[in-house]
Amino acid sequence: MPLVPTASILADARAAGTGAAAFNVIHLETAEALVAAADQTGRPLILQISENCVRYHGSLLPITRATLALAEAAGTEVSVHLDHITDPELIRQGVAAGVGSVMIDASTLPYTQNVATTARLTAWCHDREAFVEAELGEVGGKDGVHAPGVRTDPGEALEFVAATGVDALAVAVGSSHAMRERTAKLDLELIGRLREKLPVPLVLHGSSGVPDEELRAAIAAGMTKINISTHLVSVFTRGVRKVLEAEPALIDSRKYVAPARDAVRSEAARLLQILGGEGPERETTPGEAP
Repeated sequence: MPLVPTASILADARAAGTGAAAFNVIHLETAEALVAAADQTGRPLILQISENCVRYHGSLLPITRATLALAEAAGTEVSVHLDHITDPELIRQGVAAGVGSVMIDASTLPYTQNVATTARLTAWCHDREAFVEAELGEVGGKDGVHAPGVRTDPGEALEFVAATGVDALAVAVGSSHAMRERTAKLDLELIGRLREKLPVPLVLHGSSGVPDEELRAAIAAGMTKINISTHLVSVFTRGVRKVLEAEPALIDSRKYVAPARDAVRSEAARLLQILGGEGPERETTPGEAP
């Protein structure tokens, strides 16, 4: 199937009141697993390549071209998106390579600088028909959930969208990046007010720490794009560890990477169904094989 624009996946999900799954690529094996999960379920999928992923691989083009090739060969709708990009050069390289959407992350800058930087890069992307996501508020890093005082204000968010021209907005509503336990409680009332106020799809970052029922509630309240990375990374790592603990003499990496890839496919397929309003399937907990 030809590569699908992220914009169309989000538009369809928003109209249907379902969640658009956006899962992060770490390496080729996870990309393969995620596309296989999309094909298995028939659900659309956004494959995300972060700036951290680019740094791990040493450059943007090899992992991006491989991910684009997998997306184009998928039997269902798959798009490729650049996630949390702070370096404008990576945006230019990605769009030139064929990526249809980018997240411009200037959220750590003061508000006026965030607006100016995001508006400039959004105009550049729109001139090349690339869809743009940005972030307002503090979603939180690897040291815990942000304080309520820095959650996204609906009025400021509306001003930000108008001033920058972005097509989607990541908002701070109670989740945090890199959570290893699925215990986050979201501000559903705030999500509802943001959905009512903003003309663009809302994006939930840090969704790895959000349990299934809370994800369903967030989508019902108005969230559209649901980003998940750490949870699926942990599934992959548990799969590798399980095989090596059982067979410590293994030296062929394919013997332990393939089962880990299969584990990610299985859990990603389950999550695709959850976000698409299907299920309920049993939730995978930390330390448990899916």
